[in-house]
Amino acid sequence: MCLIAWRWQPGTATPLLLLANRDEFYARPTVPLRWWPGGRVLAGQDLQAGGTWLGLGAGGRRLAALTNFRDPGLLPSAAAAGAAQPPSRGALVSEFLQDESLSAADYLAQLAPRAAEFQGFNLLLFDGQQLLGFEGRASRGHRSVVLEPGLGAVSNAGFDTPWPKLLTLKSALAQRLAEDHAEPGGDEALLALLRDPRIAPDESLPATGVPLDWERALSAIFIATPNYGTRASALLRLRQQGGFDFLERSFDASGVIGMREFRVVA
Repeated sequence: MCLIAWRWQPGTATPLLLLANRDEFYARPTVPLRWWPGGRVLAGQDLQAGGTWLGLGAGGRRLAALTNFRDPGLLPSAAAAGAAQPPSRGALVSEFLQDESLSAADYLAQLAPRAAEFQGFNLLLFDGQQLLGFEGRASRGHRSVVLEPGLGAVSNAGFDTPWPKLLTLKSALAQRLAEDHAEPGGDEALLALLRDPRIAPDESLPATGVPLDWERALSAIFIATPNYGTRASALLRLRQQGGFDFLERSFDASGVIGMREFRVVA
């Protein structure tokens, strides 16, 4: 997952609205959004490492999402010492979704001592009460973030780092919400915000260590290159009473390949 934006309004009819794009190589095997065995976790699944990038747990009352931290020169401490490959970051999402005994804060407290084992990541967690973020950086330490009500976003840097695509999506979501007042527009209007292919001008690009042509391609909200791009766009609405809407549109190099919709009324 490479770009997430949300509106967090605790105490309202729709406390959490979330939009997200997952960017990945087209060849990486993936299962689209589905209920996992047991019927408590709703998520897609990365078949290469076994984890996931975004999902709901506790039958729809917990949420977790992940983005990678983009810095090719930053390696986890274990790999630097010549040890085995670091564990899958996607396992962090599935761990939280499946362990309903831990609050978001408790899970992050348990994660902190082992965060350096993973390549850099950002983790977004919601436990029904709090929306928390966690920035894990193998050689730079880690940081927990209590996310305040309002609009927020994260890409492949720290929370709300002003990359062009993050600012563009956050601004577009704010405009959509303003136009529709208390409740955002229909599914298509919101999902359309994730299909923006515009490339940022060179003077606005971050410097993350990848070649300039990649920096340009990755600056779009919706990425499309011959081998790598946006594989899934997701829309999530969590209702105050426990219901939710979870929509996922899947893509490959040729375009849209599927749409999955799960709607639960509490």
